[in-house]
Amino acid sequence: MTEVDEFDAAFFRHWLTRAAAVVDREAEHLTELDSAIGDADHGANLKRGFAAVKDVLEKDPPETPGAVLVAAGRQLISTVGGASSPLYGTLLRRTGKALGDGSSVTREELATALAAGVAAVAQLGGAQVGDKTMLDALTPAAEALGGSFAAARDAAERGALATVPLQARKGRASYLGERSIGHQDPGATSSALLIAALAEVAAA
Repeated sequence: MTEVDEFDAAFFRHWLTRAAAVVDREAEHLTELDSAIGDADHGANLKRGFAAVKDVLEKDPPETPGAVLVAAGRQLISTVGGASSPLYGTLLRRTGKALGDGSSVTREELATALAAGVAAVAQLGGAQVGDKTMLDALTPAAEALGGSFAAARDAAERGALATVPLQARKGRASYLGERSIGHQDPGATSSALLIAALAEVAAA
């Protein structure tokens, strides 16, 4: 299917609704990953958070792409526990603010805004690519989004898989030292799911 040039608020609401469904489906797997190197709550926390995002977007739908993401980020911060709350909330809020007040945005504009959101996450968490965090999926996804949604999805998936041989340097997993090696990072995995949902909605 030919990719459209402009994406409105409905598209972004659809993306986050789809993300909520994907997180709900994969919550057990995310918690399983987190039980190996974290607090075993990542899946449950994100499931609750994105369900709340879906509800708030349905009850009071924002009218611009930026407003959708800002509202979603705000809701995640208020409903998700653990480390996921400020990180995912910051990602979406900063991306939304970078999009501005336009009624629609291009994929290139979204790529630029997402890069700003990823940079804000990096600053908040003090992490970088290679530290075995969500940035290992988000950073290459933001870079690839300028090419296509599918390229962003593939880059995020590769980034998540690439965390398996890494030693965690940030977050709860870093406390395990070398024992964190051999496990896929749950944050990178859930980030890849978020980008996959975006690509799926763009292709629909």
